[in-house]
Amino acid sequence: MKHNYLYNYILTIADNSLILAQRLGELCGHGPSLETDIALTNISLDLLGQTRSYYQYAAKVASSSSEASAKGEEGKSEDDIAFLRIEREYKNCLLVEQPNTHFGYVIGRQFLFDVYHFMLMEKLQNSPDETLAAIAKKGIKEVSYHKRFSGDWVKRLGDGTEESNAKMQEAIDGLWRFTDELFFMTEAEKAMAKEGIGVAVSEFKEKYYREVSEVLKEAMLTIPENKNFLKGGKTGVHSEHMGYILAELQYMQRTYPNMEW
Repeated sequence: MKHNYLYNYILTIADNSLILAQRLGELCGHGPSLETDIALTNISLDLLGQTRSYYQYAAKVASSSSEASAKGEEGKSEDDIAFLRIEREYKNCLLVEQPNTHFGYVIGRQFLFDVYHFMLMEKLQNSPDETLAAIAKKGIKEVSYHKRFSGDWVKRLGDGTEESNAKMQEAIDGLWRFTDELFFMTEAEKAMAKEGIGVAVSEFKEKYYREVSEVLKEAMLTIPENKNFLKGGKTGVHSEHMGYILAELQYMQRTYPNMEW
């Protein structure tokens, strides 16, 4: 049972990075400037690198699970985990699957996730699980840059022109309802936090909203009052956007099974 909880806990973290990386990958060649385009592409690659490390570990955990053995899934690889699961088996939060409506949405989504991601990695690097701690220690430098990049852009757009302020406010207003799910803890998260391996994300919810609010105020943006939060992604119930993401992400692997470069 512990192996099953650990496997699902890893997916809860890794799937966020995979789906957000896929969203950012859609922007390659479409950034507002060459420098920003390259920066977003590099962030996507950073997230994919972290995802690969997580999935390699998840595959190792799955192969040693009695449940996996009973299902004949011992040989599951990182590619199988990434490309051959169905929609309900992905554990990412709803925030990261939201579309690239406009540049303000891209930055708003990135910022709201980055603040959370940095706090998570900060805690996870102290995990007694050596593999998770190593991934977090390596990744926190990248995530620190991601947070600085998106936070600076929130301020630049919010405290820029009348139009950029309106676009940034529209994005924050639209994405705010997905932030509470970041701190909803699944059974796997609760079990791993109890074991001391995982992070009790609910414990830094107040700190998260305080830090986000400070940046929004500095950016001359209004903190949304909307309390009608949505959740479901972490338990496999996704928005209408998820199926389209997976259709593109999984196309090659499902069309040409077992292909090798």
